[in-house]
Amino acid sequence: MLHQKITSAAPASISLPELLGAFSYALDITEGQPAGHCVRACWIGSRMGEVLGLPQRERPDLHYTLLLKDLGCSSNAARICELYEADDLAFKQGYKTVGTSLAATLHFVFSKTARGAPLGRRVKAIGNILRNGDTIAQDLIVSRCTRGADIARTLRFSDAVCDGIYHLDERWDGSGRPGRLRGQTIPLFSRIALLAQVADVFHTHAGRQAAIDEVRRRSGVWFDPELVTAFERAAASCGFWETLSSPFIDARVAAMLPSEEAGPVDEDYLDDIAAAFGQVIDAKSPYTAGHSTRVADFAGRMGYELGVEGERRRWLKRAALLHDIGKLGVSNAILDKPAGLDEREWVQMRDHAVHTREILGRIGALADLAPVAAAHHERLDGAGYPLGLAEDAIGRETRIITVCDFYDALTADRPYRGALPRDEALRIMEREVGKAIDPLCFEALRASVAGVD
Repeated sequence: MLHQKITSAAPASISLPELLGAFSYALDITEGQPAGHCVRACWIGSRMGEVLGLPQRERPDLHYTLLLKDLGCSSNAARICELYEADDLAFKQGYKTVGTSLAATLHFVFSKTARGAPLGRRVKAIGNILRNGDTIAQDLIVSRCTRGADIARTLRFSDAVCDGIYHLDERWDGSGRPGRLRGQTIPLFSRIALLAQVADVFHTHAGRQAAIDEVRRRSGVWFDPELVTAFERAAASCGFWETLSSPFIDARVAAMLPSEEAGPVDEDYLDDIAAAFGQVIDAKSPYTAGHSTRVADFAGRMGYELGVEGERRRWLKRAALLHDIGKLGVSNAILDKPAGLDEREWVQMRDHAVHTREILGRIGALADLAPVAAAHHERLDGAGYPLGLAEDAIGRETRIITVCDFYDALTADRPYRGALPRDEALRIMEREVGKAIDPLCFEALRASVAGVD
């Protein structure tokens, strides 16, 4: 349950399950999973909870553990890319379909590590994994689990939810991580979430029988045998698989919690949720730490300079916090590349703006942010992306976010250069006034950062 009661609803009166279910699509793309993975895992795990006779008061905590199980998944993306010299999204997606044997795991890891690189570099990378594999795996899981639990805590969720997320990768036989917990010592919500995750991955990958077979295969090894039985009973129930494949599953999953347990979301909590997902975005790359928060702060100050009033300025800051949410769907092999991008890589990088629009467009209370946030790489001269909008089609709020994003990108470290001093960044931006950036917005930025080192 939430630690803090939510009292007044936002104008859209959106419920928490709807909001977080929509946001969970951002976590899916970070894990390289097909859209809706977390929602489908929530359906599977929640139905298991019903079969187990889980008390009604505990079902909201299970629900949010399942929806948010991947909250920390962006925090290990850069490290996976660096260690395995691989596309982190493809690596994560493929790894989830590997069997439980050590031989299968090693075959996958070695076949993907530094693939296409010169032989010497491949041998070096694989040798590092052979020597330090256990430490590497532990560090990656601890990073992911700690980050996910911490963000869940900032979202006011109970210890049961935070612990469920933290221990997601524990296994029934004690071979999991991060705590090497065994059997009943693993939190129940973690046990359910891991099984639900595997069931959805294999169902999406190869169909319902593959999901059932894989869950049975891992019984007593990864999974609590009692939960395997609960899954089989849920899977045999009327409508289970049909709902799992239904285009209306989001609504079905959101409706699983009674209205009195779902809770409306007030404006302050909506700000907190936007800030939390800003943390998820910024954890994707070491070069973007704090970027979303800084862009939002700059946008708030610029909004004040330009006469954007109270609630509209709050709206603007949310759009600025979430403007890069689409980068969760871009590989760190591209985001952190120290050299120039080739044409194929540029296409993928530019797609982050499309992803931003798609993700925010799913979120009823924030859908009006989608076109504003997604257009932050449009230019007044029409040479921007993703739509190549003309000057008169680019609104004031987008122009503000564009300037803030441009400035922060210049004054922060990037893979290909160090951070630039404020005055040098402003000189570079001044050359783009009237072409990429709005003159009034540039002057407001200059006033906003005056005296700020």
